[in-house]
Amino acid sequence: MIERAIEKFIFASRWLLAPFYMALVVALAVLLLQMLREVWHFMIHLMDATEADVILGALALIDVTLTGSLIVIVIFSGYENFVSRIDASAHTEWPEWMSKIDFSGLKLKLMSSIVAISAIQLLKSFMSLKSTSDRDLMWLVIIHLVFVVSGLMLAWSDRLSGDAHGAKNDAKSDAH
Repeated sequence: MIERAIEKFIFASRWLLAPFYMALVVALAVLLLQMLREVWHFMIHLMDATEADVILGALALIDVTLTGSLIVIVIFSGYENFVSRIDASAHTEWPEWMSKIDFSGLKLKLMSSIVAISAIQLLKSFMSLKSTSDRDLMWLVIIHLVFVVSGLMLAWSDRLSGDAHGAKNDAKSDAH
């Protein structure tokens, strides 16, 4: 009886994560304000902008958009994986992935988004080489490579563990 009460208490504790996801919704709203600010800045400087300025402005918008997408992935996937299932049948306009991504898929989506954001930051630095020191550029490249290698290792380890699980399931079905 005590064990069951402890298990219920521990299981209910997952709801402590819900405010974290609500805070991420607030962060998404703040990011929207940042995006509007970037668009405003982009528009008022458009007439006297060079080609490099336009490309940098577009990259800034892409960067903020990817960050917002990353937040949405974390909100939906994290809530569904760790707090409670979301009834997608009541929302036919929802993308299919929202109710089907598991923790492994979440990690890979997060990592690929981080790599893309890092690549955009690196590209922005390359576009403004005159204002970027060699030291800063070196660190941006190193950090980006760390993200890329980490992503590849994560994908590889997930694939290996998936293959191991598949091999175990094949062995079980062969035994029957």
